[in-house]
Amino acid sequence: MTAQLPIRDRADACPGALQTHSAADGELARVRIPGGLLTADRLRVLAAAARELGDGALELTSRGNLQLRGLAPGAEAELGERLAAAGLLPSATHERIRNVLASTLSGRTAGGVLDVTPWVAALDAGLCADPALAELPGRYLATLDDGRRDVAGLGGDVGLVALDAGTVALTLAGAGSGLRAGPDDAVDLALAATRAFLAERTAQASSAWRLAELDEGPARVVDRVSASMRVPRAEVAGLPRVQVPPPAGVVPQTDGRTALVVVVPLGRLTAEQAELLAATSAGTLQVTPGRAVAVPDLPDGSAAADLTAAGLVLDPASPWLRVTACAGRPGCAKSLADVRSDAVRAVADGTLPAGGARQHWAGCARRCGRPRGEVVDVVATPAGYALS
Repeated sequence: MTAQLPIRDRADACPGALQTHSAADGELARVRIPGGLLTADRLRVLAAAARELGDGALELTSRGNLQLRGLAPGAEAELGERLAAAGLLPSATHERIRNVLASTLSGRTAGGVLDVTPWVAALDAGLCADPALAELPGRYLATLDDGRRDVAGLGGDVGLVALDAGTVALTLAGAGSGLRAGPDDAVDLALAATRAFLAERTAQASSAWRLAELDEGPARVVDRVSASMRVPRAEVAGLPRVQVPPPAGVVPQTDGRTALVVVVPLGRLTAEQAELLAATSAGTLQVTPGRAVAVPDLPDGSAAADLTAAGLVLDPASPWLRVTACAGRPGCAKSLADVRSDAVRAVADGTLPAGGARQHWAGCARRCGRPRGEVVDVVATPAGYALS
């Protein structure tokens, strides 16, 4: 039996681009960016939407997606039209389920055993092409890892990990399943597991938001996939973490060109910063789970100075690489403090309460937006901040 996890008594209401969330500062829309992969033109469309429809900034999420805050009621209709025209909304019925993480700079930097970038478009197309998969919860997550284990450990419901150039492992709820495929069949295996997740959720009459919340969810998905496909199986073993891209800075590519990995403090990217990134790029960018943007295929790292001057971070020793925060006031009515302003002040003053530890600032005990792993919580209370 799996460990006891939350029993959901309501359907997932995760926001999308068309189904927004009402926050204290207006409507919030979340735009799915599969694999975090963006063209410069599409980033410009999002920046313009943030400036003209929202509060002037884009928020980077831990799933490589982008959010717009401060939208007026009904603005989602115009936002949807803009996104559709830019190719950012391929399916109105499936747009909330397109949560796909891919290894950062896959195929461009050392460490990966194959380039997973083609899998992103193939998996996204497969998800959108199946009408039944529109019923997936909005928190469904797929991870596509090129062998570096930079996204495999982020708790995807369904994931692919390249073991070598010819073998791909299926992960379920962030752990090995024992199921294998070749690179050409890997996306079909992930889609089969996704359908099995939804079928098992229905069979259990469950409103679970994640695979791990189902009774014996991973094991039952393995049984369903094995019954429907001839899939090689191996002993379930751990998937050790190996080389990962630097969290920030100038990164050499294997083709002699350069990538810049730019951390966005607290994940809040102003429209002006977004436009600068688009102008700096060679045409493509990647939003990463670390609330950063990778800018690949540059001739050198000379653009780093201009990006740093604009308030973006390329120093891998910067405290901004270990500080995250929820929305806080005024965006959240439940928050007891303006945690973002307080975190910015603490970084500037060198007075971070947890020192050099990775830390998450939260406006209340719910601790929204808390990253995975070892984190010190800096939680607002009526009497100030408390550490836990």
